[in-house]
Amino acid sequence: MYDLVIRSARVLAEQGFIPAAVAIAGGVIRAIAPVDAPLAARQDVTLPVGQVLQPGIVDTHVHVNEPGRTDWEGFASATRAAAAGGVTTIIDMPLNSIPPTTTVPALELKRAAAAPQATVDVGFWGGAIPGTLGSLRPLHDAGVFGFKAFLSPSGVDEFPHLSSEQLEAAATEIAGFGGLLVVHAEDPSVLESAENAGGTGYRDFVASRPDAAEDAAIARVIAVVRRTGVRAHILHLSSALVLPRLAAARAEGLPITVETCPHYLSFAAESIADGATAFKCCPPIRGEDNRDLLWQGLADGVIDLIASDHSPATRELKLGHGGDFGLAWGGISGLQLSLPAVWTAARARGLTLEQVLHWMSRATADFVGLPAGRIRVGAAADLVAFAPEEVFTVDVDTLRHKNRVSAFDGATLIGRVHTTWLAGNVIYAFDDTTFDGSDASARPPAGRMLTAR
Repeated sequence: MYDLVIRSARVLAEQGFIPAAVAIAGGVIRAIAPVDAPLAARQDVTLPVGQVLQPGIVDTHVHVNEPGRTDWEGFASATRAAAAGGVTTIIDMPLNSIPPTTTVPALELKRAAAAPQATVDVGFWGGAIPGTLGSLRPLHDAGVFGFKAFLSPSGVDEFPHLSSEQLEAAATEIAGFGGLLVVHAEDPSVLESAENAGGTGYRDFVASRPDAAEDAAIARVIAVVRRTGVRAHILHLSSALVLPRLAAARAEGLPITVETCPHYLSFAAESIADGATAFKCCPPIRGEDNRDLLWQGLADGVIDLIASDHSPATRELKLGHGGDFGLAWGGISGLQLSLPAVWTAARARGLTLEQVLHWMSRATADFVGLPAGRIRVGAAADLVAFAPEEVFTVDVDTLRHKNRVSAFDGATLIGRVHTTWLAGNVIYAFDDTTFDGSDASARPPAGRMLTAR
């Protein structure tokens, strides 16, 4: 007797989409059988025509901000938004919480905040800042998935960036215990030389964070990887100018992985109006030709994965400066919309849903060493019923993010999440209001707190 059987004409199994029945017991997939197999279960669900069964999205780049800046976002709202977007695992960044996750006590605070509130599984990145160099091993041993470093100012005082010498020291230290270094790669000297007076002009904002800033910083990371052997990851690649450099480093055998984000794949500078600070992020959204090359970088395998870089703030911080890009918070809220946004753009380019799920589920899970992102016997039953041809218009007032501000507001997207299961339990249902967070007694089961292996 299984707890649950889910049947669908299209199930993304290891060999691709197949008609199948997925049998679940104890939160784990126990069998994958023919779609009409006689399987005894306490609950037997057949997905409607037009819905596919796919693995949950694993989002490895999320800023939850709790504790300390919970008015920006928190674990309750962020993980409800994740579930509504088909995301079953998030890895939380060490900033913009106060304190940042740069010590073991700070990590314990994060876990204590997340555990009673989380709708989805949650893991944590640690941070490498000047004041903690030489003492990163305890955080590694406590189960963080790696260490984030900035090469330019982060935007918050409690998370300072690393100089060139400090980056070398951090890489040497992290390589010594087999850890992972993840890098916000913009060069501060290039940014300083490109600085302008800000204002409402979007092109002026892009000019203040040029491709050269990413190129110089990534060249520095590659050199450090070559010298130290540290495993490194380039976060939120915006500039396609750097792709040949990264391809050469990969051909050399250097252990470097690369991500880009839904907003870089969905939007282009030519379509962003002056004063539209909802689109501000760092590094910035660049031009149409650049966007095309990022998609080519994914197809070529130079870019490994897609993660949201969900970086929310209050409405006032994001929109309350009269459209001045120099003053607005730089971050895009996209956690709930990442899957349909990427699928919409990929579908228009003739790419497949299997490719999108590879970049957003399997590759992200593999990147952080989690046995997620697959529908196979023995895997956790973290699953999503997704309607890949269903069209909807984004209304920020319906999003589950704490602050309902998003660059995707008003966008027409294709692909709707109908049901999300975590370990075989429904944590989101599109047509069921008990999952909207309004009734605490109906809150979905708590997510698991994850540690790196």
